[in-house]
Amino acid sequence: MIRLDPATASPTAPPTVPAWALAAGGAPSDAGAAFQAGAALSALDSLARGQPAWPGAWRQRLALRCAAASMRLAGRSEDEAALRDAWYLRPAGAEPGPAGAIFGAWRQFSVQPLVANADRLEKIVEMLGLHLHGAALATLCVEVNTLAESQRPAPFAAAAIATYVVTVRPDCELLAWWLADLVLAQSLRWPRPLPLLMAQAFGPAFRRDAGGRIRPGDENFERAVCVALVAAAAGACRLAADVSRRAERLIAVTPQLRAKGAGDVIQTLLNEDAVSGSLSTKNLSRFAARRLFDRLQQLDAVRELSGRPTFRLFGL
Repeated sequence: MIRLDPATASPTAPPTVPAWALAAGGAPSDAGAAFQAGAALSALDSLARGQPAWPGAWRQRLALRCAAASMRLAGRSEDEAALRDAWYLRPAGAEPGPAGAIFGAWRQFSVQPLVANADRLEKIVEMLGLHLHGAALATLCVEVNTLAESQRPAPFAAAAIATYVVTVRPDCELLAWWLADLVLAQSLRWPRPLPLLMAQAFGPAFRRDAGGRIRPGDENFERAVCVALVAAAAGACRLAADVSRRAERLIAVTPQLRAKGAGDVIQTLLNEDAVSGSLSTKNLSRFAARRLFDRLQQLDAVRELSGRPTFRLFGL
């Protein structure tokens, strides 16, 4: 029998962003936008610091959202479904391709410590399909750490690093958004960063009244970042509520599972956005995994995410 503590699924209901911070009423003032962003980030703070059973799946879904938005910035057409396929259905040890590599950069972002050194950034730059080396990376690391340790409010520090990157390297906007979330998390002293802002880059917060998009360094960019963080935090809280509810259901049905090795699959489902239906482990064959996923579907504990009869992907 698989034994998981149901209490670890969600000790308390995930928080929500206050309704007044989400209220529509035209473009807020700079001070108003900053105040709303502070309220939204305060709601998100407990999630960023929490230790229930399901944050892995939650963080990876936030990463998927940012990766999908990155495709537009990178001039690619892959959506969330295509990114899932590129990552989860590739043969063991195979490269995920350019789109999958960008997804991989966001996946790493959501699980690794708040470290900004030249070695790490060099790997991320390569995964994002950009070119930045040597002294430029070293200078960028100094700027990241300086802003993170400054007394600027976190949203303004995030806006500042994005502006710096695009000013120095206009072709590296994708990296600018990646670093904006990193500096945000460092400023807030979160244990791990959350992928937030990239998913908002083409959203209403950065949309000009006259058409076009507010980019890092443009007029009103700081205010737009604050407005975007309200939407991003609200979306992250809603996603956490959904993932938490599904995780509770998954953990609740685990005593009914008898397959040897099922515990490893349950833990993977709690940690990942998706799991291949043909997964095999040292304790579970591909055929046993298929039967296990069919059983979990019957128990309404997982969803099939691809919509296909073959090469299926499952998740919370």
